[in-house]
Amino acid sequence: MRAVIAEDAVLLREGLVRLLEEGGFEVVDVVDNGEALIRSVQEHQPDVCVVDVRMPPTFNDEGVKAALVIRKQWPDVSILMLSQYVEERYAVDLIAGDSRGIGYLLKDRVADVREFLEALRRVAMGGAALDPEVVTQLLVRSGKRDPLEKLSPREREVLGLMAEGRTNGLIAESLVVTEGAVEKHVTNIFNKLGLPPADQAHRRVLAVLRYLEHGTDNHA
Repeated sequence: MRAVIAEDAVLLREGLVRLLEEGGFEVVDVVDNGEALIRSVQEHQPDVCVVDVRMPPTFNDEGVKAALVIRKQWPDVSILMLSQYVEERYAVDLIAGDSRGIGYLLKDRVADVREFLEALRRVAMGGAALDPEVVTQLLVRSGKRDPLEKLSPREREVLGLMAEGRTNGLIAESLVVTEGAVEKHVTNIFNKLGLPPADQAHRRVLAVLRYLEHGTDNHA
């Protein structure tokens, strides 16, 4: 799979290049700002982009803004945002329309190289990979006082794993429970959040994020 890396920190950028190449990706370009990322995608048409949220010149939200442009102009290009924080202003806009081929991971929480590469492959193949902390912060952003208060601790765990794009089978393996138990938890989660259940992992993530985007309309 062909990848473009957009990261302004030299050491991290070089580390990502080596990591992706050792993981079987072909890094076709490396850039350090949003405008260069857009030009690179237009030229190389990669399978996936690994994008830092904060890049020159202002170091605010150039990366996610560029990602929004890419999603609109080249919807088949997958994007994995890799950031030190959740950029709430644009994160919902980036993810809520269609979560296929979208990832949002927090740098400080990426502790396993193998899991990171698996998440990147999943995103590159059209799946989703969202850090549970990202989902939690976006749920709070929806305006609900405590959108997860109805969920049990186990249901919160399941929701976090769903947000990472995992199937019921993989969630069952992670929690060491049966797949039937996971299915019950998933059904309860959607019922408590007022969301219809869906079969595909990326559709479940999409449903959650659409709920966030239109959360203020669900108070009736």
